[in-house]
Amino acid sequence: MSEVVDDPAASRYELRLDGEVVGFAEYVLRDDTVVFTHTEIRDEYEGRGLGSRLVGGALDQVREAGRTVEPRCSFVARYIERHPEYRDLLAE
Repeated sequence: MSEVVDDPAASRYELRLDGEVVGFAEYVLRDDTVVFTHTEIRDEYEGRGLGSRLVGGALDQVREAGRTVEPRCSFVARYIERHPEYRDLLAE
């Protein structure tokens, strides 16, 4: 089972499979904007769509918190381009 968990102390959203961290999306919080800076999936888990699961889950949580997004990470930026339902989260 996978879950996306915000770890504010580490400034990142983590993707956990059966409790094990297999990827993360680092961010900097600026007021109510989440600035995504880097996304990474462990090598042995690449190619399984886990990066998309991580970013989609993180963006859902950003929306629930009423925040906006600044995608400095190219993976997050491309994800939002391919999933227009998240474009409303982009900071002005």
